[in-house]
Amino acid sequence: MSEQRPLDLGAFLREQRAAAQISLRKLGELAGVSGVYLSQIEGGLKKPSADILQKIAKGLQISAETLYVQAGILDAHRHSSTEAAILSDPRLNDAQRQALLSVLASFLADDSPESTSSNDS
Repeated sequence: MSEQRPLDLGAFLREQRAAAQISLRKLGELAGVSGVYLSQIEGGLKKPSADILQKIAKGLQISAETLYVQAGILDAHRHSSTEAAILSDPRLNDAQRQALLSVLASFLADDSPESTSSNDS
């Protein structure tokens, strides 16, 4: 078991709940999210927003970044502290987070060695 393949988000959440010995209902209360919605996330029927993932992480007492990686919002091998800061800032709503992440990604893509040398005049 030296190399683990990544779990899908639903399986990861079930595993975390089991480890914490928390029912869906209890996690819903802790996170402020309905148990039905949590069940749909665990079943792969719903894709939660970054805000919801942050609430679930708080309920499970794990880092929101861990859930962002599992959900594919952050790349586990390439996430930056800037991305993590945007995703965890409680002053931003989900649409604002997504907009900032898109702008950041476009800036970083434009900052590649090929594009900076072709933009030099």
